[in-house]
Amino acid sequence: MLNLERLRTLDALARHGSVSGAADGLHVTTSAVSQQMAKLEREVGQQLLAKNGRGVRLTDAGQLLADHAARILSQVELAQSDIEAQRGQVVGEVRIGAFPTAARGLLPATLTSLRADHPELRVRSRELEPEQAIREVIRGDLDLAVVLDWSNKKLPVPGGLAQAHLLDDIPDVAMPADHPLAGRAEVDLEEFADDDWVSWPEGEFCYEWLMFTLRSKGFEPRIAHMAEEHHTQLALIEAGLGVCVTPRLGRAWVPEGVRLVPVRQLMRRHIYAVWRTDADRRPSIRASAAALRRAAGREGPNPPAGRTA
Repeated sequence: MLNLERLRTLDALARHGSVSGAADGLHVTTSAVSQQMAKLEREVGQQLLAKNGRGVRLTDAGQLLADHAARILSQVELAQSDIEAQRGQVVGEVRIGAFPTAARGLLPATLTSLRADHPELRVRSRELEPEQAIREVIRGDLDLAVVLDWSNKKLPVPGGLAQAHLLDDIPDVAMPADHPLAGRAEVDLEEFADDDWVSWPEGEFCYEWLMFTLRSKGFEPRIAHMAEEHHTQLALIEAGLGVCVTPRLGRAWVPEGVRLVPVRQLMRRHIYAVWRTDADRRPSIRASAAALRRAAGREGPNPPAGRTA
């Protein structure tokens, strides 16, 4: 009889391509992964892993079994979904991931609503960048993720995921109060070609969007400072250290020395929830998506822009 947890380990190895990657994805040690694989090899009587430089690779038998494991685990997910759906109760555990501004702007109301409406549902949440969150949904480490893309740059979403639109977020340009453009009603991004920029960290989806967008305006931006949190970015702006694009979702406080001005060519962030289609019938997934939609409705498509000139 094949052990389900060992098949899950093999599936993680196939998806991550390394023992350390599988261990991170499963939240276990590399030693635990190696032990599970050794037991699985004894169970099937064949070698499933072979050395590949400093790492490992799946043998032909390992790849064959990994293909079956992926289908088996998908069927297990479907079975769990059907059992939950048949029972019709929102119980158990649901794991939600969200990028930082969604975690700040949507999750508090969402989690409060779920706790009030479904007291037997245990909810765990984490902050994650969109691309990482999608990977974790695919491999089963998250049940649902709140992700984003931009009107001019889409986030690749693999097959096998369901989506629900939550809201469109409109960002503004933040600049010091004494900036020459701070008194304008609208601005064009190309007007900031000679400014220093404060950006999201390199490698993040929003950083890639910012570079793509500014270059499309005909200039190479000078990225002077990088900060993960928008509050940190705005503090740098107040200090006169550059300009930045800042979203409205989750915006609660703007420093006195910062001015926010809308962009004439309207930019939008499309914010939506994703989950595995084989979990679509789970009441906990449906309840979580509904709570997110309600929270997004309270946030509104056009939240206040904050302090402007």
